[in-house]
Amino acid sequence: MDFNKRQLEIIDIVKEDGPITGDEIAGRLNLSRATIRPDLAILTMVNVLGARPKVGYFYTGKSELSVFSQKVKSIKVKDTMSLPVVMDENSSIYDVIVGLFLENMSSVFITNEGYLAGVVSRKDLLRTAMGKIDLNTTPVGLIMTRMPNIIYVEQEDSVLDAAIKIEERGVDSLPVVKIQKNDPTKLKVVGRFTKTNVNRIFVELARENM
Repeated sequence: MDFNKRQLEIIDIVKEDGPITGDEIAGRLNLSRATIRPDLAILTMVNVLGARPKVGYFYTGKSELSVFSQKVKSIKVKDTMSLPVVMDENSSIYDVIVGLFLENMSSVFITNEGYLAGVVSRKDLLRTAMGKIDLNTTPVGLIMTRMPNIIYVEQEDSVLDAAIKIEERGVDSLPVVKIQKNDPTKLKVVGRFTKTNVNRIFVELARENM
């Protein structure tokens, strides 16, 4: 994160003379307290500065996003994942379309004998529906993206790793799986991690520093 000139000046003042009140900082800069209030809010939110009532602002000695980053890395996928929408690969394309829109999801995870076999997205279903395939009789297994071409995460993975996979792959969601000990190729779908989960985590962490 790049700070503007005034924010850098505030950091220098607090480093030298902290703890120091907001009014004192404003006086050093020949500005009003209201003018620097947004700057102080940003600097405390990213934990460059700490603040104590009736004491003032002090320099934390930490990088601007270090605490935020540490918190994100400490959160596990299992703590934030959503319930998955799962259907068998022998289900008709029509049934999958109905299930997807009823649940308002962007994709459905497809299983074979209870284990992850593929994934089908709204785009896949829309493209198929515009063709000449009989949606009521054609199994979804014929149009899904199959393993091993599916990126997934496990429950103990960090949400940061999951978010990176979503960003790098350009997908809306990832299946959260439990790998079977007796056969590592069998993946049981236990959840889904989505862009919505990422956004919720960001908002909740930001609110903690408001």
